[in-house]
Amino acid sequence: MASPMEQFVVKPIIPLGQHFAVTNAALFMATAVVVIVGGLLLATRKRAVVPGRGQSVAEVLHEFVVHTIRDTAGQEGMRFFPFVFSLFMFVLTCNLLGLIPGFFTVTSQIIVTFALAILVIGTVVGYGTMKHGVHFLGLFVPSGVPKWLLPVVVIIEVISFLARPISLSLRLFANMLGGHIALKVFGSFVVSLGAAGLGFALLAPLPLAMTVALTAFEFLVASLQAYVFTVLTCIYLNDALHPGH
Repeated sequence: MASPMEQFVVKPIIPLGQHFAVTNAALFMATAVVVIVGGLLLATRKRAVVPGRGQSVAEVLHEFVVHTIRDTAGQEGMRFFPFVFSLFMFVLTCNLLGLIPGFFTVTSQIIVTFALAILVIGTVVGYGTMKHGVHFLGLFVPSGVPKWLLPVVVIIEVISFLARPISLSLRLFANMLGGHIALKVFGSFVVSLGAAGLGFALLAPLPLAMTVALTAFEFLVASLQAYVFTVLTCIYLNDALHPGH
């Protein structure tokens, strides 16, 4: 039985010299970008007043991100729409592509999810500093805190802020990793029981049913994790727009 962790190994596919190569991770990240751009262009090419199915899906995704930004960061947050929409579509597409048998799950790599999280936090710090200057540091100084307690609270706020990229990346990474391991394990049970003889083969439908249920659940998790990543991104961007507590 192959190791459940084998599906997460980054492997070179196209050598580009002695020390460089196109890996499966890079290939599927590029695939995700092509699917997103190509799919949206194809869905919106007619721009019909009465949208078809493809255009309807594109409009639903667009409106979902718009409402998410407005609900968490206000109308002012709409300046970040291209950034947030790109993040949402990339995470969602990578998650869903990873559910196709034989495909690589990019978001199961901690380096990828951490890079996305650092991109978010870097945008928050960069924009917040550019717009508010030193007043951005007000993010770490809650209003109404007694002066004698302020040093402790500031330290806690700084630690909490620095933990954001860690929690943001680990949440996405762990959910995708754990779900795919469970699918691999139960799928292997089906194959093993089916090859073990008639007596054991009669038990194969049990892990098969669990595999089908887990697959449906993974589709839900893939969408939910893209949603959570997007909502948290909007909340953090709201701190860049309004750093005062």
